[in-house]
Amino acid sequence: MPELSSRRPLKSRDIPFFQRLAASLARAGVPANAVSAAGLVFGLGAGAALAATVRVDGLGQVVLWLAAAACVQLRLTCNLLDGLIAVEGGRKSKLGPLWNEVPDRVSDSATLIGAGYALGGVPELGWLAALLAMMTAYIRAIGVLNGAGEAFLGWLSKPRRMFFITVACLAGAAGFARVAMPAALGIIVAGSAVTCGQRLVWIARKL
Repeated sequence: MPELSSRRPLKSRDIPFFQRLAASLARAGVPANAVSAAGLVFGLGAGAALAATVRVDGLGQVVLWLAAAACVQLRLTCNLLDGLIAVEGGRKSKLGPLWNEVPDRVSDSATLIGAGYALGGVPELGWLAALLAMMTAYIRAIGVLNGAGEAFLGWLSKPRRMFFITVACLAGAAGFARVAMPAALGIIVAGSAVTCGQRLVWIARKL
């Protein structure tokens, strides 16, 4: 099993566009924590837009599906940029670890629970997906606290969870929500459970 970094390995971190954008924000004096806060707003917005899809139809519903997809991706972009600003931009703060983790957990829960109440969603699957997403982060924290290191490994980490939600949102905009959303939530539930197991095994071996 490979050694894992203290930062989530992201290929997008090496994309020049994001590096230049983060550098520009850092030069402008934008705090990494403010970007984390913006990510939280987008995460909450995604959940709200998803849950609202059952209240409208026609063009309004399409707009909500697309807005939810956009919010999910903007949240992930903020998650990427806050780390780049803090580390590469040299703008770390003492509260950075809190801003890096807590908004993520809230955003995950809001988005997944919102997906459960979306058109075609299954509320029980949404809540279970949120619980298991929280568990993946909790198990990772256990590894750190006990000296095993950051366990970012696993089949369904945060970027993949949000990938499936985004695909379901786009499918919803195309009129396939009743098939796509329960399928996405089912995949997230099963994949998150597998990821919890993978991380527990890795931590146990390290200890």
